[in-house]
Amino acid sequence: MNAVIKLNSGGAPKSAIEPIVDKAVRTTMDGNTAVAHVAYRVNEVCAIYPITPSSTMAELADQWAAEGIQNIWGNIPLVQEMQSEGGASGTVHGALQSGAMTTTFTSSQGLMLMLPNMMKIAGELTPTVFHVAARSLATSALSIFGDHSDVMTVRTTGFALISSANVQEAHDTALIAEAATLEARVPFLHFFDGFRTSHELNTLDLIPDTSIREMISDDLVRAHRARALDPENPFIRGTAQNPDTFFQAREAVSPFYAKVPGIVDGAMARFAALTGRHYKLFEYGGAPDAERVLVLMGSGAETARETVKALTSRGEKVGVLQVRLYRPFSAAHFLAALPPSVGAIAVLEQTKEPGAAGEPLYLDVVATLAQGFGSDQRTSMPRVIGGRYGLSSKDFTPAMAKAALDELSKRNGQGKFAGRNSFTVGIKDDVSFSSLDVESGFTIETAETTRAVFYGLGADGTVGADKNSVKIIAEDAKQYAQGYFVYDSHKSGAQTISHLRFGPDPIRAPYLIASAGFVACHQFGFLERQDLLRVAAAGGVFLLNSPFGKDETWDELPKSVQQQIIDKKLRFFVIDASTVARDVGLGVRTNTVLQTCFFAISGVLPRE
Repeated sequence: MNAVIKLNSGGAPKSAIEPIVDKAVRTTMDGNTAVAHVAYRVNEVCAIYPITPSSTMAELADQWAAEGIQNIWGNIPLVQEMQSEGGASGTVHGALQSGAMTTTFTSSQGLMLMLPNMMKIAGELTPTVFHVAARSLATSALSIFGDHSDVMTVRTTGFALISSANVQEAHDTALIAEAATLEARVPFLHFFDGFRTSHELNTLDLIPDTSIREMISDDLVRAHRARALDPENPFIRGTAQNPDTFFQAREAVSPFYAKVPGIVDGAMARFAALTGRHYKLFEYGGAPDAERVLVLMGSGAETARETVKALTSRGEKVGVLQVRLYRPFSAAHFLAALPPSVGAIAVLEQTKEPGAAGEPLYLDVVATLAQGFGSDQRTSMPRVIGGRYGLSSKDFTPAMAKAALDELSKRNGQGKFAGRNSFTVGIKDDVSFSSLDVESGFTIETAETTRAVFYGLGADGTVGADKNSVKIIAEDAKQYAQGYFVYDSHKSGAQTISHLRFGPDPIRAPYLIASAGFVACHQFGFLERQDLLRVAAAGGVFLLNSPFGKDETWDELPKSVQQQIIDKKLRFFVIDASTVARDVGLGVRTNTVLQTCFFAISGVLPRE
């Protein structure tokens, strides 16, 4: 880009691009890293104030800038940490008005502090992408875990909202959103599920820097530069208006928003041509003549899609419609994606809007179908019910997705539709009795996928070792791998549970392991407090870090644990990893010892 001015501090503009990734590379990383990888490369200013679970994106941008890593224009982005998220969004607003390519990363209450500046950025039609690891807002209690209550609060700001369902998708959508915002001049909020996607390790194909460069139009960046506030080219912006003009000015943005769906669709098509990975605004999967369909967005769509695959293979006429571009909501694209055979729809959402007629996506779907029916775009009006799942990272399993589909089949004594509206799934609601019954034995996991669960203590190294194991399995054993880590909000010193899957095929299972062939307990005391072996599969392996000798350990086990080992015919291995670690100078960090045991027993790698 021969006319781009270097806006960050220090150094002269560079004419040559020095890409870090010059070809497609298959690797393993978490969702935050996958998004930051793109966001850092296509921006010149990153205004940050880290907040869980988005912190990794900001921290990586800061680290990469300190290491001198360049963006696609050969510049080192300016990464500035502010005193709060409000300050970060103000910095974004100011940098954008100077013509810089600018971004930020946030979640939850931090996003709420950005709302005033977001209204201004959108009102002034300024292109940018905010990357959000979606997280619960503090209501009856504060929670650091994920749902969509924060991003749903942004609906009135004027930001376009685009969602990702997995690590690969988050990586790709970060670039698609950046390309689209420059063309549309509408700012984008790209969101993905906090912890479930942001902290999940999974195998993905990195976008080469050359492809990133091709997605970003030089002319559109120059146009963004040309709109900068400049005393040499005066332009009035940020005025106050009276009733004689405000309404007209507010409506004047409508043509820009009307073009957004087509622009995003075009960006997705260009991305597919470069990478071979295809995305749609609304992605339908399932039977072409489906009668019952789930509509949802985020990582829950992955679970629903895999569940639908299993059910359609048994002959059921079911489907799932994943929403990617949520705002502006394109009725035309939605109706085109939905099979005309559909007679009943369940809209599932990770948010609760007390007192409303329904949650936000449910109301959008009902309105879209009603308008489509009224304008003859549909010949029939399906039954539509709405439900909530996954608040604050509550697990959402295939059995729960099936329960929602089953609800769409219910009929009363007269044969009329009896599906319950405003239901919940994943909890036992004994207060307002909104919860669906779930078939606990239903599973879609295949024998080709190896599943392992590790119980550890925060700061004992278990999670770190398990993250390394995922990368070793993916890179050395050449398998697809997934790692998800359940943290307690107390963090250091509290229990951690690591869920690892690996196998020959891509892992699309954003839910906890219910049946593991390998279970490891790294802290003997856990056996007294909870039922760890409930997830152990019959004939599986149980590895225990025990302070007792191999001959004494059995007698020290709780009777219930002994019985489960016998009933499930588990292969039981014992090691005093704490003593081994202490003897070799590792202190309390037993992770390396137990990781070696896992590899030796599981046979993932050659024992040698």
